[in-house]
Amino acid sequence: MLTSNHRMPKLTSTIPPLHSPDIPGELPRVLNAWHATAIVVGIIIGSGIFLVPREMMAAVGSSTMVYAVWILGGLLSLFGAMTYAEIAAARPHYGGEYAFLREAYGDLTGFLYMWTNFIVSKPASLASIVAGLTRTLATFAIFGFFNNPAFLHLTWGTVVAIGATWAVTVLDIVGTRKAGDVQVALTWLKILLIVIITGVCFVAAGPLGHWHNFSTLYTGATGGFSGFMIALIAALWAYDGWSDVVAVAGEVRNPQRNLPLALVGGVALVGALYMLTNAAIQYILPAASLAAADRPAADALRLIVGPWGAGLVSIGMAVSITATLVGSSLSGARVPFAAARNGLFFPSIARVNPRFQTPANALVLQAVLATLILFMIGKFQALFSLAIFSEWVFYGLAASTIFVFRKRDTAPRPYSVTGYPVVPVLFILSALVLVVFSFRAEPRNSFYGTLAILAGVPVFLWFKRTASKGEI
Repeated sequence: MLTSNHRMPKLTSTIPPLHSPDIPGELPRVLNAWHATAIVVGIIIGSGIFLVPREMMAAVGSSTMVYAVWILGGLLSLFGAMTYAEIAAARPHYGGEYAFLREAYGDLTGFLYMWTNFIVSKPASLASIVAGLTRTLATFAIFGFFNNPAFLHLTWGTVVAIGATWAVTVLDIVGTRKAGDVQVALTWLKILLIVIITGVCFVAAGPLGHWHNFSTLYTGATGGFSGFMIALIAALWAYDGWSDVVAVAGEVRNPQRNLPLALVGGVALVGALYMLTNAAIQYILPAASLAAADRPAADALRLIVGPWGAGLVSIGMAVSITATLVGSSLSGARVPFAAARNGLFFPSIARVNPRFQTPANALVLQAVLATLILFMIGKFQALFSLAIFSEWVFYGLAASTIFVFRKRDTAPRPYSVTGYPVVPVLFILSALVLVVFSFRAEPRNSFYGTLAILAGVPVFLWFKRTASKGEI
């Protein structure tokens, strides 16, 4: 699906010169193609593939429809990745979607993305990731105390989650290249574990494995359009995270080549791994058993090799979630950093640590917000629903900037989307359908999500006014 011009175009006014780490306030380009691809794959593959097969089967009721949803979800994610690849290759700036939206539609639109991502989406996402990590670890007897009360209203699991948040933040502060190296190692390990888990299902199943399972049905499925959309949302959640790499585009070497490779190649690799894993689970579990399994992959391996098989899945989930945490934390802080550099946020957030050459202040503030959300135990799920809603609003908006830039730009593009304009249009329409379905399925949370976005308007006006007066 990759297409590019044979000759790399010279940088023109359309593609601003790549910055230098010798200039104060710049971040060095220390991430290569392996790092960028590991960020894409590492963030996408979290706990979703081990859990969502149940939600999908319960929604659609047949193996054929489950695979149809996996394929559609993968294609839509690939279309989004291809669209982002064209935009990011020509504009490898800090902040990803923030930079795209600001250049295409102005300061206010860019700021609203930054505001929503920084205040709601990214902290809620990080809190969800570390909470999922501690819940996974709690399945091992040695970590059983995670469910016990610690102090105030917190459990020990929450305390560990907060500690994990800050440990990864310190890693990101100490060095982007170091965090990238850890991301690469964890991503390779999670791929290896997925291959081992699926291999055990196919090789060691014996009489427990049946190809007939792929033709079984679950009669209690939701069915219809609603069931299909529930399954599609579950699949897209499992594929989510591919866009995060564009937030660190300003730190990727040779971004005109490496960003398209990471985005398109990474999503394609994840799609293949997801299909393989789902096939392994269904080879062991018929449709009705899959729809009733809380942890499908763990239940499948428990049937084959006993408790240690379920433990292997838990180890795979823990490694996978940790890789997601490292990449998500690394990329998230670049959005407010970019806004601060443009005078749309507190100047201190744009400061680069002189020793480590990282946006340390932005990383610390991000960790503080994630920590606060972890304290909000009772309100967390509602807040995360707001995050999912707002993400898809801005996915569609960011993808639409490709039409603006195609009209404005005169220089050759380093990478061009195959199937333009159909591919971007299909992705934007899918984002619109998901936003509308979210309003129908969860009108209250969607309404609050809209209010959270619009609340950024007066904040934007305050920043613009105080910046013009030199008060910040």
